[in-house]
Amino acid sequence: MIAAAAAAVAVGLTLAGCSTGNSLGGGSGDSGSSDSLTVGSANFPENVALAYVYGQALEADGVKVSYKVNIGARAAYIPALEKGEVNLIPEYAGSILSFLDKNANQKSSSEVKSALDAKLPKGLSATDFAEAADSDSLNVTSDFASKNDLKSIADLAKLPSVTVTANPEFETRPDGIPGLKSVYGLNNITFSPINDGGGPATLKALLDGTTQVADIYSTTPSIKENKLVTLEDPKNLFASQQVVPIVTTAKLSDKVKATLNKVSAKLTTDDLLDFNTQISGDAKADPKTVAADWLKKNGFTK
Repeated sequence: MIAAAAAAVAVGLTLAGCSTGNSLGGGSGDSGSSDSLTVGSANFPENVALAYVYGQALEADGVKVSYKVNIGARAAYIPALEKGEVNLIPEYAGSILSFLDKNANQKSSSEVKSALDAKLPKGLSATDFAEAADSDSLNVTSDFASKNDLKSIADLAKLPSVTVTANPEFETRPDGIPGLKSVYGLNNITFSPINDGGGPATLKALLDGTTQVADIYSTTPSIKENKLVTLEDPKNLFASQQVVPIVTTAKLSDKVKATLNKVSAKLTTDDLLDFNTQISGDAKADPKTVAADWLKKNGFTK
């Protein structure tokens, strides 16, 4: 499960509204007009920043926007979307598909998009996927990548042996060690579990050479801070977890759709890394400010 999904589920069903009130009831969004909508988010900083990115872009295009961020888990905000209490949530494609269909096994972006369009509850629509994704990613140090000419997961086959570190369940997950063997033919793997979700202990093992490959969620600031190399996944071992706005269909006017798609076309995984670094780093930046800065930098606002 991706970091974003894990954070949302862990908090449970508590609703903590911001900007427009303390609950989903009585919001200022007008459910009858596509020229106004309420933007919500799950309750972790990256997703809050994304809510403000999409929301502020819509505001710049003349759409009246209110916010109910930090709602909680999918079990809380998906029903709220269906009821029209919020009208837009930035989601992660593979995770929302798995939430809606426990048997989903689609991997590529196009497969996930088709399946998601078919599984979304009536009255909800998915717009274009961003390139930006928050997903499992296999990382190596820049020195190790350079010495062994590593660019993709497939390149690990060139090594006589390699130690991979991830959460313990990675040993049996279909997209873990079994997938590395069946999808990429890697029979040279030793698994070394560390149960910290790609956190400090995993990073230390990678940097001191105890392990050579580490599963770290793709928008974790330590990737950029330590100049790690994220190995490409050309065979889609990990399901697409691209950012995608889920929107009340009645609110999805041509103008709203065009604006959301323009934003998604610009968003990258590096942007999400930057968001998280600014918000969780020394600066402790406000997600709303981080969003405003990104929109200005990318020409959406002046």
